[in-house]
Amino acid sequence: MRLTGGQIVAEALIKWGVPYIAGIPGHGCLGLVDAFQGREDRIKLLQARHEQSAVHLADAYYRVSGQPLAVFTSIGPGAVNTAVGVATAFVDSTAVLVLTGDVHTHMYGRGVLQELERHRWADWPRILEPIVKRYWQVTKVEHLPYALHRAFVHMTQGRPGPVLIDLPMDIQAEAAEVEIPELASRTASGRAQGDPKLIAQVAMKLLQAQRPVILAGGGVITSGASPELKEVAELLGAAVVTTMMGKGTFPEDHPLSGLHTGFIGTSAGSALTRQADVILALGCRFADMTTSSYRDGVNFSIPPTALIQVDIDPAEIGKNYPVEVGIVGDIKAALAALKKELASAGKRPGWKDAPYTAEIQNLKAKWGAEIAELRDSERVPVTMARFFKELRAFLDRDAILVTSAGHPQALAFQQFPVYEPRTFITSGGFSTMGFTLPGAIGAKLAAPHRQVVGVAGDGDFMMTMEELATAVQYEVPVVIAILNNCGWCSIRDLQMGRFGESRTLATEFRRPGGEPYTPNFAQVARAFGAYGERIERPEDIRPALERAFSSGKPAVVEVMVNQEPPYSGGPAVGWWDVPVPAYLTAQRRAYEEARGEERLS
Repeated sequence: MRLTGGQIVAEALIKWGVPYIAGIPGHGCLGLVDAFQGREDRIKLLQARHEQSAVHLADAYYRVSGQPLAVFTSIGPGAVNTAVGVATAFVDSTAVLVLTGDVHTHMYGRGVLQELERHRWADWPRILEPIVKRYWQVTKVEHLPYALHRAFVHMTQGRPGPVLIDLPMDIQAEAAEVEIPELASRTASGRAQGDPKLIAQVAMKLLQAQRPVILAGGGVITSGASPELKEVAELLGAAVVTTMMGKGTFPEDHPLSGLHTGFIGTSAGSALTRQADVILALGCRFADMTTSSYRDGVNFSIPPTALIQVDIDPAEIGKNYPVEVGIVGDIKAALAALKKELASAGKRPGWKDAPYTAEIQNLKAKWGAEIAELRDSERVPVTMARFFKELRAFLDRDAILVTSAGHPQALAFQQFPVYEPRTFITSGGFSTMGFTLPGAIGAKLAAPHRQVVGVAGDGDFMMTMEELATAVQYEVPVVIAILNNCGWCSIRDLQMGRFGESRTLATEFRRPGGEPYTPNFAQVARAFGAYGERIERPEDIRPALERAFSSGKPAVVEVMVNQEPPYSGGPAVGWWDVPVPAYLTAQRRAYEEARGEERLS
């Protein structure tokens, strides 16, 4: 059939089942946007208010559904605006197709409006080069079907990630006789199997372990391996501890759940990973937040703990810790094979009555006691920990929580139990602010019949608050809770802890006279046409959530939260390498001694 470049994109996305394309039009993508005219019943075009937000929306949609979306932008600033969203997706290994306009091929290098050409003509894609799996700059319309199916394969196969197709304006408008290929015939089927001999070795090591721990990362969710994870854990009687991206892989009310390890993990998870004799790491990166900046003995001691690592990406195996066995393969396939090996070894003593299971439960109970004062506090303004306790009690078991960086993310990870995969959506490894609101919209579009709540700090919310207009325009009834502490208080608390209690420069929102400053976000929400309400007392949390969800429209519950440490956040159970200037050495020493860190020096 004869199609323009824009029509090729539209027909390919429709044929391959993409339900939404989100972005902002401009002169550099008019030929692409116009191609969707008359196709709205087969693919919906969503008008985001910022290109970063469009990528966050698509990113979260993929995290919830496993289905990638497309994002479109114009040339120049609109394209560059995607960078934060693309980097977030790249670091967290989520699939997004980014389509950007560019200068006409016959005008390359002339410096036309919004072209970057002082080093190379039409040079804009190189800005995204480090944060996409691959990019294509199409210069002939006949090549576009090939570039599109290659882009789909690259972003979804192996370790997922964002990809970029750069579309010059003339390519969007020119036509050619083309055929849209069947994607199935261009995509690998099946799963990458781990080496059977290595899996047999792993089974023997795990069966001999006295204190086995399974460390589950985001790769478990991506591969859909939560059922296999549960079966293997129960066969072994192993504790399951998760990274931030792995939260939700294993129900946190299961007796073998050891919760989380790392700088902002839990004391239970940290004790389990520190004292394990064998760790089976599945689809995780061993990043600094998970490992307390690799400080030996805080969260891990590898060696002497034996590490078995399974990952679809061979570059991750042995990157940060030496492995006894490293297996390249799909997590679901590897766990299925491991389950067979374990089952064939014969019946093991039941895990339910095992002393190790009791120890896991005791560690979790101790952790609960450690945070009880924060979670049960009657303080006004309310503590964040109390808010998350009330939120968990209100929500359905399969509700979806979306967060960005800062105290809300840390508290949600640490103190908000999650029971199902793809229900905890957060900007993990890139720790992006501004993700919450557009991410929550994407999550709600992916799961329209489930409760979706985004929890953001006030600083986080202000970075992409314009997307309230998107939620209202498209009638996406997502609920956003803004935990308002009038500042960048996660950084302030870190600053006070490391640099001294008087070192709070640039982290609190204050007027020249010193009084705290904040907009009234409940009023802002109402101005957008959403539901808005402001509260500050613990007993008001549940009624406000009930009103927000029953409003049937986008809603903001602004919660004025306690700003006084330690009630302003949650405990840091690990260590994080934040360098302190030499002139503040005394403050740092006092901080470490107060936390008992002299034993770790």
